[in-house]
Amino acid sequence: MRIVKEGYQFIRVPLILGLVFLIAGRGVVLIAAGTLCVLVSLFCLYFFRDPEIEITRGDNLILSPCNGTVLEVSGNETEKVIRVFLSVLDVHLQRSPVPGKVKSVEYKPGKFLKAMESQAHIVNEQNVITIENESGRYLVKQIAGILARRCVSWVKPGDVLKPGDKIGVIKFSSQVDLHIPKNTDIKVRRGDKVVSGVTIFATLNK
Repeated sequence: MRIVKEGYQFIRVPLILGLVFLIAGRGVVLIAAGTLCVLVSLFCLYFFRDPEIEITRGDNLILSPCNGTVLEVSGNETEKVIRVFLSVLDVHLQRSPVPGKVKSVEYKPGKFLKAMESQAHIVNEQNVITIENESGRYLVKQIAGILARRCVSWVKPGDVLKPGDKIGVIKFSSQVDLHIPKNTDIKVRRGDKVVSGVTIFATLNK
């Protein structure tokens, strides 16, 4: 199983500490501390996993940029928005929902409300990755939560992406929003479980 590079430090540090405590352990406290550190390392190994997937292929598809549970589907006269909550058990790797070129990557400082709070997508710290193609503009918002204290983008302006290409990761529980053109047919609804690069979020109406 592959691990995203941002996870290495979270895996190594508690593992090394845990082994030191266990090897030197003389007493219940050191053994308990060592066991706890090893368990934390194993959890981080699971959390930062990068599983093999088969990207969904097809014309006019808009794929899920993340794993998680759909929080909300909304829209207005200019766009539609799908918000997804990522629990600590979900894969936290984000992927491009469409083919296109990265127009911008914008960091916005902010608060660290719980990812499921109604105002989290507005006031929380976030990265906004804008992807453009002939059908319009797509915004992938990586939003920090109460545990997620860092959103990492792996792309830069000018990068050309294919559907399902890896674009970033969020460290621990968080939220991802996808803003898409209004001329789309939404295929998911609140409560749906979605998989990055696999689940079809919407199709373009030509």
